[in-house]
Amino acid sequence: MNWLAEIPRVAEMIWVKLESDPTPLKDGIILKMICGSFYLPKESESRSVLGEDAHFICAEKNTIGVVDGVGGWAKYGVDAREYARKLMENSVMAVRNQHRKSGDVDVDPIRVLHEAYANTKNIDGTSTACIVTLGDEGKTLHAVNVGDSGFMIFRENKYVYISPIRQSYFNCPLQLGKGSDDSPQSATEIKVRVLRPGDVIVLATDGLLDNVSPGEIEKLLEENNTINGSVEPEMLARIIVDRLALRNSEDARRLTPFAIAAHKAGVDHIGGKMDDITVIVGQILAP
Repeated sequence: MNWLAEIPRVAEMIWVKLESDPTPLKDGIILKMICGSFYLPKESESRSVLGEDAHFICAEKNTIGVVDGVGGWAKYGVDAREYARKLMENSVMAVRNQHRKSGDVDVDPIRVLHEAYANTKNIDGTSTACIVTLGDEGKTLHAVNVGDSGFMIFRENKYVYISPIRQSYFNCPLQLGKGSDDSPQSATEIKVRVLRPGDVIVLATDGLLDNVSPGEIEKLLEENNTINGSVEPEMLARIIVDRLALRNSEDARRLTPFAIAAHKAGVDHIGGKMDDITVIVGQILAP
């Protein structure tokens, strides 16, 4: 029996193939992803001092995830971060249990999201979710995304891919949890081939994506001279948050991705968008 046959798949499937490495890896070489993160909650008297984002890094399984709790639950006396935090805790458990249950070597992020979602149904709240893992001996990035979190891929300091977001309408992302019509079946599944050693993955909530363009991260990577060597993921994540996302979110005149999207939607907005900011940086390495 195919264990995955029991899992409903997703609303949208995207296949992306990046340029092949001119010097292919030797047979048997398995790529891995080293990761680091930085989280900066938005300051507000009406919310948890911990903010409403949550994330995880499961290093041994080359799997990472972010979620953004929906703050509107606060008016009902609900801590929006509780659902987000629990969804990530259950995701880590699902990642670690998957090999035991299925025997598969690669993590299936869709299965992870379904299991985590099912095990978080007793918690009030809703959130977006994006889970990313490596498969095919590390040569394929496999992701599942619900809402407006997402990831970018950079190669030799140049942006080569950004994942699409899923919204019901402008500034109303798809979300998982109580009272929402969305579910893991509403997600977008993304597979990106071919990863190379040195590729940099930036996974983030909308606190980054609404305020920072890929081109700005390109300049930051160039300034930190990452083209011929490895990056320090945690330090890079912090620099991205401090120098780009936070600065842009506080700039009332900046033409941010959120301001551009607002204009396209007929909404009057200019400048950044204050929010919790979560960034996970991963670099692809060969042993």
